[in-house]
Amino acid sequence: MATYPALAIIIVLVIGVTLVSGATDAPNAIATAVATRVLSPGVALTLAAVFNFIGLIGMTYISTAVAHTMFSMVDFSGDTHQALMALMASMIGSIAWGVFCWFFGIPCSKSHSLIAGITGGAIAVNGWAGVVPSEWAKVVYGLLFSLFAGFFLGWLNTKLAAKFLSGVDRRKGNRVADILQDIFACMLAFLHGAQDGQKFMSIGLMGMAMAMGMESTGSDGFPMWLMIVCSAAISLGTFIGGKRIIKSVAMDMVAMEKYQGAAASASTVITLFISSITGMPVSTSHCSTSAIMGVGAGKNLRGVNWGIARSMVLAWVITFPACGIIGFALARVFMLFF
Repeated sequence: MATYPALAIIIVLVIGVTLVSGATDAPNAIATAVATRVLSPGVALTLAAVFNFIGLIGMTYISTAVAHTMFSMVDFSGDTHQALMALMASMIGSIAWGVFCWFFGIPCSKSHSLIAGITGGAIAVNGWAGVVPSEWAKVVYGLLFSLFAGFFLGWLNTKLAAKFLSGVDRRKGNRVADILQDIFACMLAFLHGAQDGQKFMSIGLMGMAMAMGMESTGSDGFPMWLMIVCSAAISLGTFIGGKRIIKSVAMDMVAMEKYQGAAASASTVITLFISSITGMPVSTSHCSTSAIMGVGAGKNLRGVNWGIARSMVLAWVITFPACGIIGFALARVFMLFF
C-alpha cells in the first residue's frame, strides 16, 4: 500500500461494500428461520456470520464461476488512472445506495447495485464499449432465474410439504421442519458467502490490478488475506444490520408456519446453488423473497402482503438504473477533478 496508495482506498471501499452487503443481504439467509421462531435472532445472526465466513472461503476452492463473470462483464482498459477513479466512484455510489435502502428497511440487492455501479463506471471510461454483452447477459439470466425459480419452487415445495405432512401429528411435523430449517439456514448463509463474497473479492482484485498498473487480474484466484477480510466484513455487517431486514422480509410480508419456512429455505438453497455453479451473479434477497412470496401464494394468494412485495420489487427495478446513473455521474466527477 505504501508503493500503491490507491490500493488502500480500494481495500477500504471493498470492505465498505461488503459490510453493507452483510447488513442488507446476508440476513435474508436466516429470515425464515427467525420468522417461524425456529431460531432466535441472536442465534440466527451468529450462524449467518459463521457460515458466511466459511462459504466465502470454501466456495472459492470449489468454483470461481461467479468471479469470472464479474471480471469479464465490463472493460476498464485504457487510461489506468481514469479507470481507477471510475471504479472508486462506482463503489462509493453502491455503498450510498445500500445504506439508503438499509435505513428504510428495504432488502435491496447489494449485488445488483454493485454490478450496476461498476457498469456505469465502465461506460464513463470507455462508452458502451465498456460493457461486454455476452458476460453481462448472465446478470439478466440470473435476475430472471432467481425471481421465477424462487417463486415457483416456493409454491411447489409448499404444496409437496403440505401433502407429505397431511395426516402427520402436528408436533412431529413441526420438529422435522425445525431440523430442516436449522440445516437450511446454515446452507443459505454458506451460499450467500459464496455468491456475494466472490463478487466483492473480484472487484477488489480488479482494483488492485488497476492500482498496480496491470491490464487484467491475471488470475481467478484470491489471496487468503482478502478472503478473510471480506468474510469478516460480511459477518460484522450481518450483526450490525440484520434485524431490520429480517423484519421486512419474513415477518411483515408473509405469516409462515414452520413447514412453509422449510419450503422457502429449500427453494432458496436450490436457486442459489445452481446460480453459483453456473456463474450467474444473483441476489440472495431476490431468491429468498421470491421463495417466500411463492410459499405464501402456495397456501393462499391473500396470505401475501402484496403491498410490501410491490415495494420490494420496485426497489429492485430502481436499483439498476439508479446505481448505474450514480456510478456513471460520480465516475465523471472523479475523472474530472482527480
